[in-house]
Amino acid sequence: MDDSRLRDGTGADLLAVTAGVVLLAAAIVVGRVLLAHGVPLHAPAAPLLGFWQPRVAATTPLTCAVAALVIGYGPTLAGRLRWRWTLTAAWATSLAWILSLALVDGWARLAERLPKDYLGEIPAAPPWPELLRTYADRIVGGQPNSWTTHVAGHPPATLGFFVLLDRIGLSGGSWAAITVMVLGSTAPVAVAVTLRFLDGEDLARRALPFLVLGPTALWIGVSADAMFLAVSAWGIALLAAAIRLRGVPGVLAAVGGGLVLGLSLYLSYGLAVFGLVALAVLAVGRRWRPLLVAGVGVLAVVVAFTASGFFWWEGYDRLVVRYYQGWGGERPYSYWVWADLAALLLCVGLAVPAGLRRVLAVAGHSVRTRSLPRAKTGTCAVVLAVMVAVLASTLSGLSKAEVERIWLPFALWLVAACALLPVRTHRAWLALQALTALAVQHLVLTSW
Repeated sequence: MDDSRLRDGTGADLLAVTAGVVLLAAAIVVGRVLLAHGVPLHAPAAPLLGFWQPRVAATTPLTCAVAALVIGYGPTLAGRLRWRWTLTAAWATSLAWILSLALVDGWARLAERLPKDYLGEIPAAPPWPELLRTYADRIVGGQPNSWTTHVAGHPPATLGFFVLLDRIGLSGGSWAAITVMVLGSTAPVAVAVTLRFLDGEDLARRALPFLVLGPTALWIGVSADAMFLAVSAWGIALLAAAIRLRGVPGVLAAVGGGLVLGLSLYLSYGLAVFGLVALAVLAVGRRWRPLLVAGVGVLAVVVAFTASGFFWWEGYDRLVVRYYQGWGGERPYSYWVWADLAALLLCVGLAVPAGLRRVLAVAGHSVRTRSLPRAKTGTCAVVLAVMVAVLASTLSGLSKAEVERIWLPFALWLVAACALLPVRTHRAWLALQALTALAVQHLVLTSW
């Protein structure tokens, strides 16, 4: 189904955005009422984790200038530059946008916003083999040697990553922040590469300005989850390459994708449901070989960690105990099960509901006509898989609040849905994305 069939859907797109705004307004109003009545949301600016603090900084004009340049020239350059230069420009612009938003609160705060839990555990962290063997024993709280909250909440590879930075001389919050920003800024490139393998270069080029310019940058710059985003996104990009490439390059891409996605399981427990996205990519390719080869890569990582003494399921079971020992046990499920989606909306941007409506329209048309749309199948499959993964995560009750950070690995794939919006409207939607990011950054002092 080409754009001409959906061109008259702008009104429906605006209705989708309106529904998103209503959801957001409800989450804010209900959150304030609950907080006023002493309900332990543990999020003063619910549905976001942070505090209401309107402000303008000396760097605000710089941030606005970056946004204006992307809105004005992004779609044109994305369509005209040679592919490799398009990706290079996208990465550089992504990093500039992330950094300009983060600097609204100054460099000193930027260096401190990465959770200190990871950095604080580095001096006493045992050697890697011992760390793996003893890691699960220190997850449950109430013990003299229990891990701090964020370390306990993730498998050992996350702490291992920051320990490695420290060991090679990149110690402290500044280097940690710079590293996650640089890694996170590559994620839009990884998503675009994936879309190119799945649906062709035209759609990938249309998606790039949206992938670069959006509120996701607010949390990419200040949380370890930006690293999870980059790792998982490149793992999916390698899988997408594996289903299109033949011979040795295809096998290497499948092995690499499996190894990278296997590693992601030991960065964040939540990335287990990201397997739905991997399966969606492989299903688009309709080839068994990449699935089997990638599966061997994933299994190799799992075997390596297990043989070294860390059992993923044991760590996960103990994490559930730790989760309910803290704020997770106090935050009301009845609010967060739907307010999580409002927080995610602020992370992905207000244009995304319109993009998701387009994806659902394409999917509905495919079901009715029993035919798959050309040059959109892969994007729609991936976005639908992410939507299922997000719904499963919020229904589980193990993602109550803070999802604007926790769901970063999923968020950017939802933004890709904006590529399906009519090209003639892209600058208007990009402006809405930028305004969302600027509003959040200047109204809420986020905790990340």
